[in-house]
Amino acid sequence: MTTPLETLIQAGTKVWLDSIDPELVDSNYKLGVSGATSNPVIVSDLIKSGQFDSWIEELTAEGKEADEIAWTITDRMVQNAQDVFLPVWERTEGNDGYVSFELDPLLEDPDRNLPHDERVAQYIELGKKWGIGHKNRMIKVPATPAGIDALEELCAAGITLNVTLCFTMRQYHAAREAVWRGAQRRQSTDAFKSVYSIFVSRVDVYSEKHLPDLSDAAQGQLGIVNAKNIWKDNADFWTDKNLKLQQELIFASTGTKLPSDPPWKYVAAFAGDGIETNPPKTNQQVQESGKSFGREIDQMPPQEVLDELDSKVDYVHLEKILMEEGIAKFADPQKALLQLIESKKAAV
Repeated sequence: MTTPLETLIQAGTKVWLDSIDPELVDSNYKLGVSGATSNPVIVSDLIKSGQFDSWIEELTAEGKEADEIAWTITDRMVQNAQDVFLPVWERTEGNDGYVSFELDPLLEDPDRNLPHDERVAQYIELGKKWGIGHKNRMIKVPATPAGIDALEELCAAGITLNVTLCFTMRQYHAAREAVWRGAQRRQSTDAFKSVYSIFVSRVDVYSEKHLPDLSDAAQGQLGIVNAKNIWKDNADFWTDKNLKLQQELIFASTGTKLPSDPPWKYVAAFAGDGIETNPPKTNQQVQESGKSFGREIDQMPPQEVLDELDSKVDYVHLEKILMEEGIAKFADPQKALLQLIESKKAAV
């Protein structure tokens, strides 16, 4: 019997796990999931669990500080997940089977207030440090001004990129153009692969808070419409580039935030193309749903809903608010992670 996740994959969607928990990676791989992503929240939660305390003890004994321990453990966790998905990468000749490694979110921390050029230089340095030499690792760089300004150089150096914290068409265009400039500086584009993580549910949380006058038909649709518009733009741009590998959208933040929404709302909406990075709970709920998923990626709400969103959404404001929130959502857990490691170091 075909499972719900299998129907989603058969419809044309690549399903990745938004976790690098070893047990979840193994179990989801067996369900057909073909890649994974990580971020500071995920790493922090895994370290809190205590299952990596022996690594902290080992690295502390070597005299390493909390920051170096955090990144060494992140590197090991991501590498372990890469090992699981490497057969997918090999089978698809580099088109799937990746695990994402997020660069230091404290580069964007408002409390540090690093100069723009220093941020750019550090993104390039860290991207090369953690990306070069890894067959199936993607380096996650945020679509901030400094992140975008680092993309061309990173791509030209052969780094496989996942541009994250994308909320608007403007960000996507700026990121894509920088990545493509970098790709054209390579000797060959045969191994060129890039993805662009468009966040979905956070956009609908934004519209609930900042656009309360949307009609019932339009409320809860902005995240889907915005991501589908970017998906179509992405597909149109790469059509005539004659590349060996797909340059794809990731539909990120696909776990529903509103209790009234079915847990598979976004999973169903984007079925048919691209990559869905689903939280473990969402994949579990999809499997338990008994549903069969078919292509919906190119289906839009009625025209009157599209017209209403066009007339009421201020994308400049949306991007500003969601970027501020997004930076905080990753910087704060990174600070907490370093404090956690310091406390575990002290107990060794």
